[in-house]
Amino acid sequence: MSKAFRDAVAEAAALPEAVQEKIGQELHAYVEKLRRLRSDIEQGIRSLDAGAGKTLDIEDVIRRARARDGKA
Repeated sequence: MSKAFRDAVAEAAALPEAVQEKIGQELHAYVEKLRRLRSDIEQGIRSLDAGAGKTLDIEDVIRRARARDGKA
């Protein structure tokens, strides 16, 4: 365990239990998000290695992202 993480846990331990619970839930959600992202990246790399990659039109990607996020 890194020093920074150990220090943060020690400081959190001094907080009220309800706050500790909230921090724990948020940390767990963050770790799960990282785990899913790493899995998606590994899957993408395997797909590319298998020759399943395709050329992207970056302008189309940007346009779709803006439309999805409600930006002009």
